[in-house]
Amino acid sequence: MKKNILLIGGSKGIGLETAKILAPDHNVIIASRSSDNLSDLNVSHLKFDVTKDNIEDLELPETIDGLVYCPGSINLKPFKMLKPEAFVEELQLNFISLVKVVQGLLPKLKNSDQASLVFFSTVAVKVGMPFHTSVAAAKGAIEGFAKALAAEYTPSFRVNVIAPSLTNTELAAKLLSNEDKIKKMNERHPLKRVGEAVDIANMVTFLLSEKSSWMTGQIIGMDGGMSTLNVN
Repeated sequence: MKKNILLIGGSKGIGLETAKILAPDHNVIIASRSSDNLSDLNVSHLKFDVTKDNIEDLELPETIDGLVYCPGSINLKPFKMLKPEAFVEELQLNFISLVKVVQGLLPKLKNSDQASLVFFSTVAVKVGMPFHTSVAAAKGAIEGFAKALAAEYTPSFRVNVIAPSLTNTELAAKLLSNEDKIKKMNERHPLKRVGEAVDIANMVTFLLSEKSSWMTGQIIGMDGGMSTLNVN
């Protein structure tokens, strides 16, 4: 069945790979600041900045069957160097803007037979890591929010969260900027490589599909084994 899938911030990275997989079979709408990389895809684009715009102002279908919230950040600094404003910025982009989007879309999500919502966290919520205080705090908020939202709105719609480790996207470019860095990051993972955007996109498409219809309120680690295996 052809579904209406809305990707927030889906013009690059994981969102773009997700759109590539979904576009042939579904009505994919990407709401993002840029339409770069979308010219060859059969998708609709709506200009949208999650930190400034209201989702209710967009011309969207009356029914949304799938929602994927892609905006995120990687702001890795020692805690002593982070001002409170940095935590506010991370929370605003990762969490508060997500809340506004979901609230604005509630009527359209409830019009679906059973909509599926997919959010993103980070392995650093489960595994404490130095220099991750601000991003782990913001993503931890998403995990708690998603579980509570899933409980409140079941069975009307499902909510699941993917918690990746380092993934080779534009957002992580500074951490993977040369061969030495790539080799070091590969070795940190039991599967001996960092993630690729398509790895995560495959899980997103599974969570949006009927194949995951008995899954909700889950935090799914896609981290090359980092959060559960100690093989070094």
